[in-house]
Amino acid sequence: MSDTVVVAVDVGGTGIKCALVRPDGQVVHTERHPTGADRGPAAVVETILTVARGLVHTAAGKDLSAAAVGIAVPGVVDERAGIAHWSANVGFRSVPLRDLVTAHLGLPAALGHDVRAGGLAEARLGAARGCAHVLFLAIGTGIAAAHVVDGRAFAGAHGAAGEIGHMIVRPGGPGCGCGARGCLEAVASASAVARRYRETTGSAHSAAEVAALASTGDPAAVAVWRETVDALADGLVTGQALFDPEVMVLGGGLAEAGDALLAPLRLAVRERLTFHREPTLVRATLGDEAGCLGAALLALDAAGAGPTGGAA
Repeated sequence: MSDTVVVAVDVGGTGIKCALVRPDGQVVHTERHPTGADRGPAAVVETILTVARGLVHTAAGKDLSAAAVGIAVPGVVDERAGIAHWSANVGFRSVPLRDLVTAHLGLPAALGHDVRAGGLAEARLGAARGCAHVLFLAIGTGIAAAHVVDGRAFAGAHGAAGEIGHMIVRPGGPGCGCGARGCLEAVASASAVARRYRETTGSAHSAAEVAALASTGDPAAVAVWRETVDALADGLVTGQALFDPEVMVLGGGLAEAGDALLAPLRLAVRERLTFHREPTLVRATLGDEAGCLGAALLALDAAGAGPTGGAA
Protein backbone atom coordinates (compact mmCIF):
# COMPACT_ATOMS: atom_id res chain seq x y z
CA MET A 1 0.00 0.00 0.00
CA SER A 2 2.98 2.30 -0.54
CA ASP A 3 0.99 4.41 -3.01
CA THR A 4 -2.05 4.56 -0.76
CA VAL A 5 -3.15 7.30 1.59
CA VAL A 6 -6.20 8.04 3.71
CA VAL A 7 -8.09 11.29 3.97
CA ALA A 8 -8.26 12.74 7.50
CA VAL A 9 -10.70 15.50 8.46
CA ASP A 10 -10.84 17.00 11.97
CA VAL A 11 -13.87 19.28 12.34
CA GLY A 12 -13.73 21.99 15.00
CA GLY A 13 -16.07 24.78 15.93
CA THR A 14 -14.10 27.35 13.93
CA GLY A 15 -11.72 25.39 11.70
CA ILE A 16 -11.32 22.10 9.85
CA LYS A 17 -7.87 20.48 9.84
CA CYS A 18 -7.24 18.03 7.00
CA ALA A 19 -4.46 15.73 5.85
CA LEU A 20 -3.44 12.94 3.54
CA VAL A 21 -1.67 10.24 5.57
CA ARG A 22 0.21 7.11 4.52
CA PRO A 23 -0.32 3.74 6.26
CA ASP A 24 2.87 4.25 8.29
CA GLY A 25 1.47 7.50 9.72
CA GLN A 26 3.51 9.82 7.47
CA VAL A 27 1.62 13.01 6.61
CA VAL A 28 2.09 13.93 2.95
CA HIS A 29 -0.29 16.89 2.64
CA THR A 30 -2.18 19.22 5.01
CA GLU A 31 -4.90 21.82 4.62
CA ARG A 32 -7.03 24.04 6.85
CA HIS A 33 -10.48 25.41 6.09
CA PRO A 34 -13.02 27.49 8.03
CA THR A 35 -15.90 25.48 9.47
CA GLY A 36 -18.47 28.21 8.95
CA ALA A 37 -20.69 26.85 11.71
CA ASP A 38 -22.78 30.04 11.62
CA ARG A 39 -24.17 28.85 8.25
CA GLY A 40 -25.90 25.91 9.91
CA PRO A 41 -25.17 22.16 10.17
CA ALA A 42 -26.28 21.34 6.62
CA ALA A 43 -23.73 23.80 5.22
CA VAL A 44 -21.02 22.34 7.47
CA VAL A 45 -21.79 18.85 6.17
CA GLU A 46 -21.54 20.13 2.60
CA THR A 47 -18.19 21.72 3.41
CA ILE A 48 -16.89 18.44 4.87
CA LEU A 49 -17.95 16.54 1.74
CA THR A 50 -16.42 19.16 -0.56
CA VAL A 51 -13.15 19.27 1.37
CA ALA A 52 -12.92 15.47 1.45
CA ARG A 53 -13.52 15.22 -2.28
CA GLY A 54 -10.86 17.88 -2.88
CA LEU A 55 -8.37 15.84 -0.85
CA VAL A 56 -9.14 12.74 -2.90
CA HIS A 57 -8.36 14.75 -6.03
CA THR A 58 -5.19 16.14 -4.44
CA ALA A 59 -4.07 12.59 -3.70
CA ALA A 60 -4.66 11.58 -7.32
CA GLY A 61 -2.58 14.56 -8.43
CA LYS A 62 0.30 13.18 -6.37
CA ASP A 63 -0.10 9.71 -7.93
CA LEU A 64 -1.60 8.45 -4.68
CA SER A 65 -4.81 6.51 -4.17
CA ALA A 66 -7.18 7.44 -1.35
CA ALA A 67 -8.28 4.23 0.40
CA ALA A 68 -10.61 5.59 3.10
CA VAL A 69 -11.79 8.71 4.90
CA GLY A 70 -11.67 9.41 8.64
CA ILE A 71 -13.67 12.23 10.22
CA ALA A 72 -13.40 13.48 13.80
CA VAL A 73 -16.12 15.75 15.18
CA PRO A 74 -16.99 17.21 18.60
CA GLY A 75 -20.07 16.31 20.61
CA VAL A 76 -21.84 13.00 21.13
CA VAL A 77 -20.83 10.50 18.45
CA ASP A 78 -22.11 6.98 17.78
CA GLU A 79 -18.98 5.63 16.16
CA ARG A 80 -20.42 2.19 15.35
CA ALA A 81 -23.38 3.66 13.50
CA GLY A 82 -21.36 6.56 12.11
CA ILE A 83 -23.78 9.18 13.41
CA ALA A 84 -22.92 12.61 14.85
CA HIS A 85 -25.80 12.80 17.31
CA TRP A 86 -25.21 16.17 18.92
CA SER A 87 -22.72 19.01 18.85
CA ALA A 88 -23.08 22.40 20.49
CA ASN A 89 -20.22 23.92 18.47
CA VAL A 90 -21.23 22.69 15.01
CA GLY A 91 -24.97 22.18 15.42
CA PHE A 92 -25.11 18.52 14.36
CA ARG A 93 -28.28 16.64 15.32
CA SER A 94 -28.30 12.93 14.34
CA VAL A 95 -26.27 13.42 11.15
CA PRO A 96 -25.29 10.09 9.47
CA LEU A 97 -21.96 11.58 8.50
CA ARG A 98 -20.07 8.35 7.82
CA ASP A 99 -22.68 7.09 5.34
CA LEU A 100 -22.93 10.50 3.69
CA VAL A 101 -19.17 10.51 3.06
CA THR A 102 -19.22 6.97 1.70
CA ALA A 103 -22.14 7.77 -0.61
CA HIS A 104 -20.48 10.99 -1.80
CA LEU A 105 -17.00 9.56 -2.42
CA GLY A 106 -17.52 5.83 -2.83
CA LEU A 107 -14.88 5.13 -0.16
CA PRO A 108 -14.96 3.41 3.23
CA ALA A 109 -15.34 5.97 5.99
CA ALA A 110 -15.00 6.11 9.77
CA LEU A 111 -16.45 8.67 12.16
CA GLY A 112 -14.98 9.43 15.56
CA HIS A 113 -15.14 11.85 18.47
CA ASP A 114 -12.48 14.55 18.36
CA VAL A 115 -11.06 13.93 21.84
CA ARG A 116 -11.09 10.16 21.43
CA ALA A 117 -9.35 10.62 18.08
CA GLY A 118 -6.74 12.81 19.75
CA GLY A 119 -6.26 10.23 22.48
CA LEU A 120 -5.91 7.49 19.90
CA ALA A 121 -3.19 9.47 18.12
CA GLU A 122 -1.28 10.20 21.34
CA ALA A 123 -1.49 6.53 22.32
CA ARG A 124 -0.40 5.12 18.97
CA LEU A 125 1.85 7.84 17.55
CA GLY A 126 2.56 10.35 20.30
CA ALA A 127 3.40 10.71 23.99
CA ALA A 128 2.12 7.27 25.04
CA ARG A 129 3.36 5.25 22.08
CA GLY A 130 4.16 1.72 23.21
CA CYS A 131 1.82 1.88 26.21
CA ALA A 132 -1.17 -0.45 26.37
CA HIS A 133 -3.36 1.44 28.88
CA VAL A 134 -3.68 5.18 28.33
CA LEU A 135 -5.96 7.93 29.62
CA PHE A 136 -5.79 11.10 27.52
CA LEU A 137 -7.20 14.36 28.89
CA ALA A 138 -7.84 17.43 26.78
CA ILE A 139 -7.94 20.44 29.10
CA GLY A 140 -9.05 23.50 27.19
CA THR A 141 -12.32 25.43 27.15
CA GLY A 142 -13.78 22.24 28.59
CA ILE A 143 -12.30 18.97 29.83
CA ALA A 144 -12.79 15.59 28.21
CA ALA A 145 -10.94 12.29 28.24
CA ALA A 146 -10.28 9.24 26.10
CA HIS A 147 -9.58 5.77 27.46
CA VAL A 148 -7.34 3.88 25.03
CA VAL A 149 -6.48 0.21 25.52
CA ASP A 150 -4.18 -1.62 23.10
CA GLY A 151 -4.56 1.17 20.56
CA ARG A 152 -8.36 1.27 20.69
CA ALA A 153 -10.41 4.14 22.16
CA PHE A 154 -13.65 3.18 23.91
CA ALA A 155 -16.76 5.21 23.24
CA GLY A 156 -19.12 3.71 25.81
CA ALA A 157 -22.66 2.39 25.36
CA HIS A 158 -24.05 5.69 24.05
CA GLY A 159 -20.99 7.38 22.53
CA ALA A 160 -20.56 9.64 25.55
CA ALA A 161 -17.63 8.01 27.37
CA GLY A 162 -14.85 10.26 28.61
CA GLU A 163 -16.92 13.21 29.88
CA ILE A 164 -14.63 13.47 32.87
CA GLY A 165 -15.08 17.23 32.84
CA HIS A 166 -18.60 16.71 34.17
CA MET A 167 -17.46 14.73 37.16
CA ILE A 168 -18.51 16.75 40.21
CA VAL A 169 -15.40 17.50 42.25
CA ARG A 170 -16.67 20.53 44.21
CA PRO A 171 -20.33 19.94 45.22
CA GLY A 172 -22.24 23.22 45.15
CA GLY A 173 -19.34 24.91 43.37
CA PRO A 174 -19.34 27.06 40.22
CA GLY A 175 -22.12 26.52 37.73
CA CYS A 176 -21.29 24.45 34.68
CA GLY A 177 -22.66 24.75 31.17
CA CYS A 178 -24.19 21.28 31.57
CA GLY A 179 -26.49 22.60 34.31
CA ALA A 180 -24.72 21.03 37.29
CA ARG A 181 -22.54 22.77 39.86
CA GLY A 182 -18.96 21.97 40.79
CA CYS A 183 -18.01 20.01 37.67
CA LEU A 184 -14.29 19.54 37.07
CA GLU A 185 -14.34 21.74 33.96
CA ALA A 186 -16.19 24.49 35.84
CA VAL A 187 -13.25 24.62 38.26
CA ALA A 188 -10.14 23.52 36.37
CA SER A 189 -10.54 24.13 32.62
CA ALA A 190 -8.56 26.88 30.92
CA SER A 191 -11.70 29.00 30.67
CA ALA A 192 -12.44 28.44 34.38
CA VAL A 193 -8.92 29.53 35.36
CA ALA A 194 -9.31 32.77 33.41
CA ARG A 195 -12.80 33.35 34.81
CA ARG A 196 -11.80 32.80 38.43
CA TYR A 197 -8.80 35.13 38.17
CA ARG A 198 -11.02 37.81 36.63
CA GLU A 199 -13.62 37.38 39.38
CA THR A 200 -10.89 37.69 42.03
CA THR A 201 -8.95 40.63 40.62
CA GLY A 202 -11.12 42.28 37.99
CA SER A 203 -8.29 41.78 35.48
CA ALA A 204 -8.76 39.77 32.29
CA HIS A 205 -5.99 37.23 31.65
CA SER A 206 -5.80 33.94 29.80
CA ALA A 207 -5.07 30.71 31.66
CA ALA A 208 -1.52 30.77 30.29
CA GLU A 209 -1.06 34.29 31.64
CA VAL A 210 -2.46 33.26 35.03
CA ALA A 211 0.06 30.38 35.12
CA ALA A 212 2.86 32.81 34.32
CA LEU A 213 1.68 35.21 37.01
CA ALA A 214 1.54 32.35 39.52
CA SER A 215 5.18 31.55 38.76
CA THR A 216 6.10 35.14 39.73
CA GLY A 217 4.26 34.86 43.05
CA ASP A 218 1.17 36.89 42.20
CA PRO A 219 -1.07 36.03 45.21
CA ALA A 220 -4.36 35.80 43.30
CA ALA A 221 -2.80 33.75 40.53
CA VAL A 222 -1.10 31.44 43.02
CA ALA A 223 -4.44 30.80 44.76
CA VAL A 224 -6.29 30.14 41.49
CA TRP A 225 -3.53 27.86 40.22
CA ARG A 226 -3.44 25.89 43.47
CA GLU A 227 -7.20 25.39 43.35
CA THR A 228 -6.89 24.27 39.73
CA VAL A 229 -4.19 21.72 40.50
CA ASP A 230 -6.13 20.39 43.48
CA ALA A 231 -9.31 19.92 41.46
CA LEU A 232 -7.43 18.27 38.59
CA ALA A 233 -5.68 15.94 41.03
CA ASP A 234 -9.04 14.89 42.46
CA GLY A 235 -10.29 14.20 38.94
CA LEU A 236 -7.16 12.26 37.93
CA VAL A 237 -7.20 10.11 41.04
CA THR A 238 -10.82 9.21 40.31
CA GLY A 239 -9.79 8.44 36.73
CA GLN A 240 -7.02 6.20 38.05
CA ALA A 241 -9.48 4.34 40.25
CA LEU A 242 -11.88 3.85 37.34
CA PHE A 243 -9.49 2.99 34.50
CA ASP A 244 -6.11 2.06 36.05
CA PRO A 245 -4.04 3.49 33.16
CA GLU A 246 -0.26 3.21 33.16
CA VAL A 247 0.09 6.68 31.66
CA MET A 248 -2.05 9.82 31.62
CA VAL A 249 -1.43 12.22 28.75
CA LEU A 250 -2.44 15.84 29.28
CA GLY A 251 -3.22 17.95 26.23
CA GLY A 252 -5.15 21.10 25.43
CA GLY A 253 -4.45 24.70 26.26
CA LEU A 254 -3.85 24.26 29.99
CA ALA A 255 -1.17 21.61 29.38
CA GLU A 256 0.84 24.27 27.54
CA ALA A 257 1.88 25.43 31.03
CA GLY A 258 4.23 22.41 31.02
CA ASP A 259 6.02 21.71 34.30
CA ALA A 260 4.21 24.60 35.97
CA LEU A 261 1.19 22.30 35.81
CA LEU A 262 2.71 18.82 35.67
CA ALA A 263 5.16 19.15 38.59
CA PRO A 264 2.61 20.18 41.26
CA LEU A 265 -0.02 17.92 39.71
CA ARG A 266 2.22 14.85 39.99
CA LEU A 267 2.80 15.65 43.66
CA ALA A 268 -0.89 16.26 44.36
CA VAL A 269 -1.88 12.99 42.69
CA ARG A 270 0.81 11.09 44.61
CA GLU A 271 -0.45 12.50 47.92
CA ARG A 272 -3.99 11.33 47.20
CA LEU A 273 -3.22 7.76 46.17
CA THR A 274 -3.54 4.90 48.64
CA PHE A 275 -3.36 1.44 47.07
CA HIS A 276 -3.66 2.45 43.43
CA ARG A 277 -0.54 2.52 41.29
CA GLU A 278 0.71 6.00 40.44
CA PRO A 279 0.25 6.75 36.74
CA THR A 280 2.95 8.44 34.72
CA LEU A 281 1.80 11.97 33.86
CA VAL A 282 3.12 13.34 30.58
CA ARG A 283 2.36 16.25 28.31
CA ALA A 284 0.84 15.53 24.90
CA THR A 285 3.30 15.81 22.01
CA LEU A 286 1.09 16.09 18.91
CA GLY A 287 -0.47 19.46 19.68
CA ASP A 288 -3.49 20.54 17.66
CA GLU A 289 -2.67 17.94 15.00
CA ALA A 290 -3.70 15.07 17.29
CA GLY A 291 -7.35 15.06 16.23
CA CYS A 292 -6.46 15.03 12.54
CA LEU A 293 -3.93 12.23 13.02
CA GLY A 294 -6.52 10.32 15.03
CA ALA A 295 -9.00 10.69 12.18
CA ALA A 296 -6.33 9.26 9.88
CA LEU A 297 -5.88 6.29 12.20
CA LEU A 298 -9.63 5.65 12.15
CA ALA A 299 -9.51 5.69 8.36
CA LEU A 300 -6.49 3.39 8.27
CA ASP A 301 -8.30 0.97 10.56
CA ALA A 302 -11.33 1.11 8.23
CA ALA A 303 -9.01 0.35 5.30
CA GLY A 304 -7.32 -2.46 7.21
CA ALA A 305 -3.87 -0.84 7.36
CA GLY A 306 -1.78 1.39 9.55
CA PRO A 307 0.20 1.50 12.79
CA THR A 308 -1.37 0.08 15.94
CA GLY A 309 1.08 1.62 18.38
CA GLY A 310 0.06 -0.70 21.22
CA ALA A 311 2.43 -2.23 23.70
CA ALA A 312 5.21 -4.23 22.16
